[in-house]
Amino acid sequence: MVPSSAGIRRRASLSSSQTHPREAQEGLRHSEIDEGSENIAASTNNLADGSQSSIHWEERGSPPPMSYSTSHNERTPLRSFYHRSFRGSLDAGQYSSRGVREKTAELASLALVNEEQGHTGSAIPEPHMSIPNTFSMFVDGQRDTKRPSLPAQSQAQSQPGRVEELSEPHSRTKGTHSSPQYTASALTTMIRDSSPNRNDHAVSDELIPEDFSHPVLTLSRDSTVPDTERTALILNPSRTKSRDYGTTSVDVEGQITRYKPWNKFRAKCTTGGAWCLHRLNPKTWDRRVIWRDGIVYPISLLPAVFLGLLLNILDALSYGMILFPLGEPIFAHLAPDGISMFYVSTIVAQLVYSCGGSIFRGGVGSEMIEVVPFFHKMAFMILNRVGKQNEKAVLATTILAYAVSSVLTGSVFFLMGAFKLGSLIGFFPRHILIGCIGGVGWFLVATGVVVSARLSGSLEYNLDTLVRLFQLDTIFLWTLPLLAAIGLLVIKRFVKSNFLLGGYFISIGVIFYIFKFALNIPLASLRSRGWVFEAPSSSEPWYHFYMLYDFSAVHWPALVETIPAMFALTFFGVLHVPINVPALGISTGEDNLSVDRELAAHGISNALSGFFGSIQNYLVYTNSLLFIGSGGNSRLAGVMLAFATFGIMLVGPGIIGYIPIVVVGALIYMLGIELLEEALVDTYGKLHTLEYLTVVIIVVTMGAWDFVIGIVIGIILACVNFVAQTSQKSAITATYSGQVAISTVRRHPLHVRFLRDAGKQIFVIKLAGFLFFGTIVSVEKRVRGLIEEKTFKDQPIRFLILDLTRVNGLDFSAAEAFTRLNRILWKRRVHMIISGIDVDGEVGENLQNVGLFGKENEVEIFETLNSALEYCENELLKILYQRKDAMIGNNDHNPPRFLEVFQPQTHILPDTLFNSPRGHYLHQVATTTLREEEANPLSNKTVSQKWSSFQQPLPLLLQTFQGLTQENEDFWFPACSYFAREEFPSNSVLYREGEEATNFYLLESGMLRAEYQTPQGSYFELIVAGRPCGELPFFGETPRTATVRAEGDSVVWRLGIEQWKELRMNEPVLAQELMKICFKLTSERVENITA
Repeated sequence: MVPSSAGIRRRASLSSSQTHPREAQEGLRHSEIDEGSENIAASTNNLADGSQSSIHWEERGSPPPMSYSTSHNERTPLRSFYHRSFRGSLDAGQYSSRGVREKTAELASLALVNEEQGHTGSAIPEPHMSIPNTFSMFVDGQRDTKRPSLPAQSQAQSQPGRVEELSEPHSRTKGTHSSPQYTASALTTMIRDSSPNRNDHAVSDELIPEDFSHPVLTLSRDSTVPDTERTALILNPSRTKSRDYGTTSVDVEGQITRYKPWNKFRAKCTTGGAWCLHRLNPKTWDRRVIWRDGIVYPISLLPAVFLGLLLNILDALSYGMILFPLGEPIFAHLAPDGISMFYVSTIVAQLVYSCGGSIFRGGVGSEMIEVVPFFHKMAFMILNRVGKQNEKAVLATTILAYAVSSVLTGSVFFLMGAFKLGSLIGFFPRHILIGCIGGVGWFLVATGVVVSARLSGSLEYNLDTLVRLFQLDTIFLWTLPLLAAIGLLVIKRFVKSNFLLGGYFISIGVIFYIFKFALNIPLASLRSRGWVFEAPSSSEPWYHFYMLYDFSAVHWPALVETIPAMFALTFFGVLHVPINVPALGISTGEDNLSVDRELAAHGISNALSGFFGSIQNYLVYTNSLLFIGSGGNSRLAGVMLAFATFGIMLVGPGIIGYIPIVVVGALIYMLGIELLEEALVDTYGKLHTLEYLTVVIIVVTMGAWDFVIGIVIGIILACVNFVAQTSQKSAITATYSGQVAISTVRRHPLHVRFLRDAGKQIFVIKLAGFLFFGTIVSVEKRVRGLIEEKTFKDQPIRFLILDLTRVNGLDFSAAEAFTRLNRILWKRRVHMIISGIDVDGEVGENLQNVGLFGKENEVEIFETLNSALEYCENELLKILYQRKDAMIGNNDHNPPRFLEVFQPQTHILPDTLFNSPRGHYLHQVATTTLREEEANPLSNKTVSQKWSSFQQPLPLLLQTFQGLTQENEDFWFPACSYFAREEFPSNSVLYREGEEATNFYLLESGMLRAEYQTPQGSYFELIVAGRPCGELPFFGETPRTATVRAEGDSVVWRLGIEQWKELRMNEPVLAQELMKICFKLTSERVENITA
């Protein structure tokens, strides 16, 4: 008999005055147990002399139980476990599955015990096998090392009828081609061919057959094709592989080094240099190629280049002009410099993307417009720190901050691409980005008002600004551009043309100057009244902004203060590339897209732009789509666009003095309205209510308060939104009663009938996902509901199994909740059981860190749900035999020897007195089950009285088929001669999956384990004494569906295929009845597994 382990609660030799740890905690006396079957963990037997009562173990070599005590000062206090201190280390989590398998086998053996022996008081006979010391539910490597191994001859004699599998000799037939069955590695060949003086380390030649030969992989042409004078001397490798392809001898130990180009950049430069030399060589020139590729093809790209150039000019007037806050007098004259910086950034980006940086051959690079609000914030921060009186320091610090932010953005882009981190952006909440886009739209609309109305400073939301906007000389300045932008947005809904945008704004400029000449209004008057931009100084060239760089005048403390805004700008800019680039790839049908490559290209372009003294840039989705759609899907077109933009930049900023403000204002308005529409209108009804509310809050915060604070608030709201939405979805995926969720143990019919009713006291809750403080609330609420007064009265439970198989993690709050649930459950004497965890994994360690696995908590831990169910069913079956002994009236004289069933003290807990609804219910179920067993004419008692002189397998047949047939023992007696007794040592295999079913088994003693491998996963079931094995494939004449091995030394009765044929011939009625019963047993087993 194996000593009980962690799976079955430790039993201590307790004195009559000693208290159980649980009872000490709750202030209960040991004598006040719930009922005879209620407090399974602690019950005592009083000795006749009134001395110490102790619980005795079996006589078969079991060590005495370990005793332990837990003091009150080590109990979990009411406050959080995180704050308490320990005098010792945490209790390591250990699986409770050890010992459960032995108890299952013992319970099965009790079901086969002769009832008559219980009346006569004789001892229960010794079983035919010895249970090994340990049964591992999960590792097959644990064996009984003390059991002497049987010689091969004796094993063969003790297992009659077993056919030993011998490998057939390999032979080669002429004219046939067979694949080799063995493949020898180079290491095996080397050891085999080593010198004779090293035979102690050599490999036997029997490992490799003598007729083994390496097949050859044929790479030449088909041999059936004859060679002729036209046959090539050097044959091309055939794509047709021989039949032995993939089975050739390969050195599996060989470490093959795969050489890769160590420097891809050097390889590309070498290839590019060779191509240039080839093209510049006059000998390779061809007139037609030069005319086609040098003149005709570039001319065909001019329309697309013209469209791209027009878009760049419009963007420069709308975005570049407002790089600096023009409302401040100190920055008012920097509009031309902003345009020049825009052009430099655009040219750098265009050359990087078109010269191979981007996968999109027709991609258009431009300034990153989303950074303009951050630029204004940095400019105002520097202005407030340095002061308006030091203009040179303000300008030098501001423009340097712009350039440094571009280098910082480029560095982040490049590092993300180099380390393949492009996919990380996908984890950022999309609705926060949408809110930021809406904030940029708000900023652009406000900037359009400031630029059009010629307001000083930024747009302030007060009554004075409102009065200023509605003055007669101002209202038309900002309303006409707004109406023009709205008109364009309306027209775009009906007109789909690539030239609509450019043609619309050019027509506005033309109409403006028609009125100007028609009314003969001087240009100076229009400039003074705010209808046309002020003309820049004629002495300022396009590179004037470089003159603003003066490191000696830089105010370094002010520059340092802008670093948080730089990081916010970088963070916001990084979000666009992984979103715009895949969208452009879908629109253009580019299948070889790599976000990491595009990030690296953006890093190079932004860093170069910063070093050239300019600002951030990126691949513009809309402009690229228009450029490619108009025929510019070529790298040459992109380079031509860069040179055309450079030519416009050389012209200088003097053209600004002739541009109507209504054109620029309409452009800014249009872009702002489109971004606001994208954020607030297009998402309405598509986002969750909380997500849409987050978007609105971000937009308002960014527009009316601050951009950086808006991003921070957005992130905080996204976290709150995530918690709120996730908490609404329960972590409980399913709940089952023990009547539905049944272990895969093939139990005795008596046990099955009892558990079918008693299983309602087992409750299973399956959890899934990541458990945190938001989702654990619903779990705790459900568990509390199970033990509420009304619910617990209607359906009292004894075991609560929390299955964590699908749980991938939990935080500290969730782990603490498990300890709290255990305390709550124990108030109702409900045992909490944890299944489906790895004690060394993340979930197991988190639960261990909060002390859940401590001895004082008495929480059982199992690796699988099946093991937990098996444990609970064993505990309930103990109560069945406890009630059985009480009915027999043999409690004090003949306690069972194979199962540790604790008998209640009759003066404390009489047979008719039960202290709880659970005990009363189990009392009724056990009594009903046992009385039905006695009333059955084929019960153990009846069989033993009539056939006590007969030996196996007749009693085994009658017990196995009990309740499934109406035939008596006279009917089944002829079948005994067809069965043969066999013994299988521990871990021996009866049959394997896929083999031919040649035997049918009835298990007399021991335990078998059937292992199934399915596409959905693997599972196993246990076959206990008195159950059949292998019946469905045997009678159905199908291959084996499982691998069955002996968990311990087992005795079976085997019906072979030849004996089955004889039985069908000699006893057809008996054979048909046997087949029907076995199919009934299979149906019950499948029902248990699928449940």
